[in-house]
Amino acid sequence: MAFTLYSLIQTAILCTNAVAVLHEERFLGKIGWGVDQGVGGFGDDPGVKAQILNLVRSVRTVMRVPLIMVNSACIVLLLLFG
Repeated sequence: MAFTLYSLIQTAILCTNAVAVLHEERFLGKIGWGVDQGVGGFGDDPGVKAQILNLVRSVRTVMRVPLIMVNSACIVLLLLFG
């Protein structure tokens, strides 16, 4: 398999899918990254852990519908062009 732009895009889609399917109570809670983790006080700068948790929540919220469409388009392209 050659390193092409399509394979790079497909890798980004797979990584985004991996972040989108992380479940807070089942997976992230077991490693100490649950809902109640990373909450700072008012005026405190959020740490790296809190920023990563916010990124995961944002990806799950914002990218749900676009990921369905992009995944469907990738499946169709793979079926048509191999």
